[in-house]
Amino acid sequence: MELLVYSADWCRDCREAKRFLTQHAIPYTEINIEKTPGAAEQVIANTGKRAIPQFVLDGKWIQPYRPGQGFLHDEMADLFGVSQP
Repeated sequence: MELLVYSADWCRDCREAKRFLTQHAIPYTEINIEKTPGAAEQVIANTGKRAIPQFVLDGKWIQPYRPGQGFLHDEMADLFGVSQP
């Protein structure tokens, strides 16, 4: 399994997404859209908007949050096969 996480330091939902992955020992590679040239453009090209965090799981783009609701803990737990406390 290869997981990329597009994020930025200022993004609260990104911090929550990375906290979730770390809690469940799910390995990932972070791509900071503010520090990685072309990363923000990759997000826009694949999602149609500059919305982070974004997961790319084995090449499939997944938005792990919903605007106004935050990080989707239950849905991501199901996706990765982990249990929520």
